[in-house]
Amino acid sequence: MPTLTSQSYVFDPRPNFPLLLTAKRYWDSSSRHVDDPDAVTLVFAHGTGLHKETYEPTLEDLYTLLDNNTRGPNPKIRDAWAIDCPNHGDAAILNEAMLRWGYEPIFGWQEYARGIHAFLSGLGTGVDVDFSKRRLVFVGHSFSAVALVLTLTYQPPVKPEQLILVEIMCIRANAVPKMMQFVTEGSQNRRDIWPSRENAYQAFKARQPWKSWDDRVLQKYVEHALTDLPTLEHPDKEGVTLKCTRQQETAVYRDPLASAVVYRMMGSIVKLVQTHVIYGSLADSLPRDVQDDFVGNSVGGEQVLASLTRIPNAGHLAVQTHPREFAQIIFDILAKGNSPQARL
Repeated sequence: MPTLTSQSYVFDPRPNFPLLLTAKRYWDSSSRHVDDPDAVTLVFAHGTGLHKETYEPTLEDLYTLLDNNTRGPNPKIRDAWAIDCPNHGDAAILNEAMLRWGYEPIFGWQEYARGIHAFLSGLGTGVDVDFSKRRLVFVGHSFSAVALVLTLTYQPPVKPEQLILVEIMCIRANAVPKMMQFVTEGSQNRRDIWPSRENAYQAFKARQPWKSWDDRVLQKYVEHALTDLPTLEHPDKEGVTLKCTRQQETAVYRDPLASAVVYRMMGSIVKLVQTHVIYGSLADSLPRDVQDDFVGNSVGGEQVLASLTRIPNAGHLAVQTHPREFAQIIFDILAKGNSPQARL
């Protein structure tokens, strides 16, 4: 398996946008495509309650596929970037005080979109990369898939070549309140303090949904989704707690706007950007009729998508439970997208 190199960044878009962003770049230093302008740059955004490192097992498996491929030419990957939502992961620690200034009880999904747009447009300091000269492929899961679509609505325009949207949380406006109620009830009262990371790991291993996760993903979660106490949220506690607090996770779930807005936009978006939609075969969070409504009525039909894929035996958290299968889908998408016919 190839050894991936990574580098962490803090991006500061202030005063134009008040929240810092944290990101990590991944690349194979032995690859001849690291400086190849014709190779693609993957941009990953994560789901609610997660963190940018949740994609590391997927990237490990993707680069292993590249290393072991004997079926034909490999897709050319320059590097991959994963970006924390400003109230998640390492960014949540840096923004801890600012997030109390108007980002509760609702944290709009457009805040993630605005941050990603500023990051990719160079509207700040800390990352010396001109992404306007890169062949970008966006990869988003759940609410972040919606955020990546919203990223396309800001100026100056960011122009990815492809969108890969996993279990996109995009539904009709009249269905949003019921969905909000369902997800907020779970997040408001969830446990958020453990004596240690090892204790947290054992607790997660015994409960759904974590017990179904690929163990590599779960270990990344324990390492990167938790932080040592005390914090502003728990100034008198010991042990470890969530970087994305219960209040902030619930605030994300309460956004009534972004999902419904993107639902109305997708018919236009798919005409501008090659779009791939991925679902798990198990409709555990998004009912099958909701998925079919999105593809049929929001998008305009499966025929206008570049692809529609269902991961066998996976549900809404397919990225966490099936990173190998997800990596294979990305590989296949990129291999097809890099063919001469696809580039015409």
